[in-house]
Amino acid sequence: MRYPELDSIDWKILEALQENGRISNVDLAEQVNLSPSPCLARVKMLERKGFISRFVTLIDPAAVGLEVTVFVEVRLERQVESSLNAFERVIRGRPEVMSCYLMTGAADYQLRVVVSDLQEFQRFITGVIAKIQGVGNIQSSIALKEVKNTTALPLPGLSKLVL
Repeated sequence: MRYPELDSIDWKILEALQENGRISNVDLAEQVNLSPSPCLARVKMLERKGFISRFVTLIDPAAVGLEVTVFVEVRLERQVESSLNAFERVIRGRPEVMSCYLMTGAADYQLRVVVSDLQEFQRFITGVIAKIQGVGNIQSSIALKEVKNTTALPLPGLSKLVL
């Protein structure tokens, strides 16, 4: 295991917090079979060591009018550092881009974009992506249905635990 300093209780804490980041310390302690004070100390240690990077609130996109998810593949004209940097700088500042990955294969980048409608997506493509210096090809696929979307990681320390 890559993180031998984590024991089964630490892994259970991480799993519980992924499921419910607002769980009270008392409830978390009960769930992992600790008293509240040592449980809180472990959570603070997990934060300090970088296992927990932040706590967020997940908002239902449809509830706030963001009903269209599009996966966009972008190919650059040339994969030179200046083009990569220029593209990444623009993308980091775009709120509709939920994720962006530098890829191997046919596309240089894979983006997940969330917008209210296709007109907004068209404005994003023509007004933002197509104007980035060095972009050579853009291919989009519109998601018809979300089958699975999770933020919970498959924690390696739990695969060996009997829960």
